This record gives sequence, C-alpha cells and structure tokens, in this order.
Amino acid sequence: MLINSLLLVLGLTVLIKGADWMVSGASALAKKYHVSDLVIGLTIVAFGTSAPELVVNVIASSQGFNDIVLGNVLGSNIANLFLILGITGIIYPLVVQSSTTWKEIPLSLLAVIILFLLANNFFIYENPVISRLDGLFLLLMFGLFLFYVYRLSKSDTVPREVVVSEMSLFKMITFIVIGLAGLIIGGRLVVNNAVEIATILGLSEKIIGFTIVAIGTSLPELATSVVAALKKNTNIAVGNIIGSNIFNIFLVIATSAMVSPVIFNPVFNTDMYLLGGGTLFLFIAMFTGGKKKLDRWEAVILLLVYLGYTAMLVAKEI
Repeated sequence: MLINSLLLVLGLTVLIKGADWMVSGASALAKKYHVSDLVIGLTIVAFGTSAPELVVNVIASSQGFNDIVLGNVLGSNIANLFLILGITGIIYPLVVQSSTTWKEIPLSLLAVIILFLLANNFFIYENPVISRLDGLFLLLMFGLFLFYVYRLSKSDTVPREVVVSEMSLFKMITFIVIGLAGLIIGGRLVVNNAVEIATILGLSEKIIGFTIVAIGTSLPELATSVVAALKKNTNIAVGNIIGSNIFNIFLVIATSAMVSPVIFNPVFNTDMYLLGGGTLFLFIAMFTGGKKKLDRWEAVILLLVYLGYTAMLVAKEI
C-alpha cells in the first residue's frame, strides 16, 4: 500500500504540474494572438484548474468506476465551495462583482439542480443513470455558459490580472504538449492507485473519490484563490471557484457520460443537497454583513461545515 500511496501522490503532482504547464502555454499562445485577459481568465485558466478533474473522470468513466466519477466532481465542488472559499475568505473578506452575485452564483446553483434532476431520472422512468443524452444536454449548457462568458468579455471593462510570461511559439507548443501528457499520465496514476488503496483498506470508491482524489484535484483552485486573496484580488478568488464548479458539472460530468453512461448511486443525493445548500448560502451571504462580500464569519461557517461533513463521511466508513 505504501507504493500505491507514493504513486498516488506522484500522480497528483504530475497531474497538477501538467495542468499548470498547459495553462501557461495556452495563455501565452492566446496572449500572442491578442485574446483579452478576461477571456483567458474565464476560459483557459478556468479550464486548466478543472483539467485534473476532467482527466481523472474520463479515465474512471472508461474503466467503469462510476463512484469515483461522481465522488470526484461532487467532492471537488464541495471542497471548492466550503474548504477553499472558507480558507480564502478567512485570509481576506471576498468582495465580488455584481455579475458574480446575480448571474454566476445562481448559474452554479442551476447546474447542481440540473444534475440532480438528470441523475435521478425525473424525466425518464428507468434506473438512475447519467446517460449519453444527459451528457449531450450538459454539454449544450456548457456551450451556453461559454456564450455568456463571450458576451461578458464584450461588456466587462474590469481588467483581470492574469500574468502571462513571454515565450517563443516553440516553447508555448512544448508546454501545451508536455502539459497534456502530464495530465494523462498523472490521471492514470491517480485513478488506478486510488482504486487499489480503496480495495486494500476496504473503503468505498466514493470516499476515496470524495476525499483524497477530490481534494488533490482541487489543489489548482486552492493555489489560485489563496494567491488571489493574498493579493486582495478577490474577484479572481471567487470567480475561479464558481467558474470551476460550473465547468465541473457542465463539462466534466458531461464528458464522462459521453465516454460511458454513469450509473448513479442515490447516496450522492446528500452531497448534492449540501452543494446546493452551500451555493444558496453563498448567494445569501452577498446580502448579509458587507454587501456583495463573503465576510470572515461566513467563511468560518463554510470551513466548519466542510470539516464536519467530511469527518461524518469518514466515520461512517470506519
């Protein structure tokens, strides 16, 4: 099991570094062709921080590990919302733009509701499954989200502090290729060794996906948001999390379902209730205390809920 644990850590490291290299190369390439910082931030950077979840889920879906597929996405989204926003909001109260309050947070809540309805087959009477047709519908929603981002880039005048280094075209392409290779290799190491550890310890795929894999694949969001908070660039800190949660449901789950229909275990409904409730709490928090701001005491509540819920899940497995 020691070897599996070391390979899992290695896989997460390669996965995250691969995402970092891919984002660096793609951002520099986009900058070279005069793509705006806003579009880079909401598309390439957001995709880059969701890339670990995407790769892990595509591999898990192709191998039939349905609980890892769902545990990873729901666990990552819950970690993003409760753990990362909790930590980031404690470092510095998070003030957000009006569009985040009125459009992006509600859109994130809508994504959870749509996933809940599709997964529980409220529209088709058969065994709960996220089918390829459901995946296609989620991809359509993702396309509408990208259209929203495009429209936002045309109307929003607030600059985004996306740092892009100068590099040659050859170096850009090299970073992208090596980054993608790192994502694939790291993703395989993570999935295979997470399953091995779960088998050895007698733990469910869900708990491994929800904790180790989910937190590991959320490290890019954590790093991005903490750095943004320390720089007092709170729009990036919150936008990164909300954007990543939307990406995870509309793109990651959709792609997983297109690879292979995902059999839904109703035990994940509790996680969706928590995720939906947490997103609603974040929306309400924009109107309590400081307006359009996540205050420190609200961030503390988010962090405590995450620690308590995770402890409860682990205790059930022991």
